[in-house]
Amino acid sequence: MIETILRENPIYSFSKNSKPVKSIKPGTQIIMETYDALENQIKSDVTLVNHLDWNRVNPATGPVYVEGAKPGDILKVTIDKLEIENQGVMLTGKGLGVMGHRLKAFDVKIVPIKDGKAIFDEKLAIPLNPMIGVIGVAPAGEPVSCGTPGSHGGNMDTKLVTEGATMFFPVFVEGALLAIGDIHAAMGDGEISVTGVEVSGRVTITVDIIKENYLPNPLLENQEGIALIVSAKTLDEAVKTSVEQMIDILHPYTDLTLSHIIMLMSLIGQVQISQVVDPLVTVRFFVSKCFLEAYNIHLFE
Repeated sequence: MIETILRENPIYSFSKNSKPVKSIKPGTQIIMETYDALENQIKSDVTLVNHLDWNRVNPATGPVYVEGAKPGDILKVTIDKLEIENQGVMLTGKGLGVMGHRLKAFDVKIVPIKDGKAIFDEKLAIPLNPMIGVIGVAPAGEPVSCGTPGSHGGNMDTKLVTEGATMFFPVFVEGALLAIGDIHAAMGDGEISVTGVEVSGRVTITVDIIKENYLPNPLLENQEGIALIVSAKTLDEAVKTSVEQMIDILHPYTDLTLSHIIMLMSLIGQVQISQVVDPLVTVRFFVSKCFLEAYNIHLFE
């Protein structure tokens, strides 16, 4: 029987000082229940936003202590199943997102979820792309808010973090201290309003350790390819870092010169935006599986 970790007593920051809610062995499969990004405080379209407790935003379930994980290792998290509730919520307002300077008040919208679609209004039902907004491990230094992304993961709001994907995180502290939250039923690249369709749910994952392997930032693998996910103060900085670090990861697996792999990445590599509304912005550099197959690359082996 797979053990379920309940969403009670969530954390609001990734911290090496957080007390683990569960200790697991490598190779263990678990289910983690999550709140939505507003901790299920919004019940209807008439919820008064000024009544919300903003200290309870982006709660994450965990952390989970992974036995044997040590700094210098990589934590491998396979997303086996992602289940969502039948109603989500969106929010935007003054000072939020890309367009917050044009708004004078907060606005809340309840979004029903039915037959695999988010019902935005009577005219438009949007196909779902369920994904995890917040997933990561504890950083080595000061605590990082669950609303902020970084090299530890956190609030990356990357729509590729979904069922069937595998995430790889650098481990900074003993036990890694994995936590998950902020599921979206649907979200576009950028998350320009500051929310997707925020929804509570359940995530089934399998957790493992790759011993003594260096990784500078979170890396995702799915059936289509791999993506290095980087957060920084500006898009320029995030793009440059993601491209350079991905090439540094892949180059040793090939017999290509540096100039040739750079040219090749210019042909098949994709710079993609994840989100532009958090304290740091997040991009991903995506490389197709065709490259890995052609050069017989098996990462971290």
